[in-house]
Amino acid sequence: MGVKIDINSIQRDMFIEHNGQPHRVLDYEHVKPGKGQAFVRVKAKNMQTQNVIEITYKSSDSIELADFEQVFAEYSYNDGDYYHFVSKSTYEMLSIPAKSVENEAKFLKEGMEVVVFIYKGQPIGIELPRHVELKVIETEPAFKGDTAAGGSKPAKLETGAVIQVPFFVGEGDIVKVDTRTGTYIERVK
Repeated sequence: MGVKIDINSIQRDMFIEHNGQPHRVLDYEHVKPGKGQAFVRVKAKNMQTQNVIEITYKSSDSIELADFEQVFAEYSYNDGDYYHFVSKSTYEMLSIPAKSVENEAKFLKEGMEVVVFIYKGQPIGIELPRHVELKVIETEPAFKGDTAAGGSKPAKLETGAVIQVPFFVGEGDIVKVDTRTGTYIERVK
């Protein structure tokens, strides 16, 4: 049995139990309609299935916090079925099913430090750093005059992810990427 809190104390990135499964709060909204009781609408991601759902609670409800542990770890390798990480504190190998990290995997680079989420003793997901620097390995060359009007072109990164970059970015450039949205931020080198 986890710790119960008042629904009005909910915050983003909090881990809650819903229908016996762990969920991460992505967003929430307190709603006070003209008639009727106030309620809280919560957008949460199921940490086991990766599905995002909307849950509505009455303002008088309490919610149960999920029993989560967060471990700093370094990405080691992927064997096709599992992604393997090494705990920074215990040097223990943590293996996470590939389907649990498929969204994050496109920005995952060997040696990268991440946070591994452990639920009831089992690693079930990761959180990447907000920004990562990755090398562009394939993109179309820029043509004179392209940059005058702005715009973007697709670029393949060293991890296999494809993002949109400005025309002036070329192969071999290092770009900073926002891992939450998958968008280009700036050219680093």
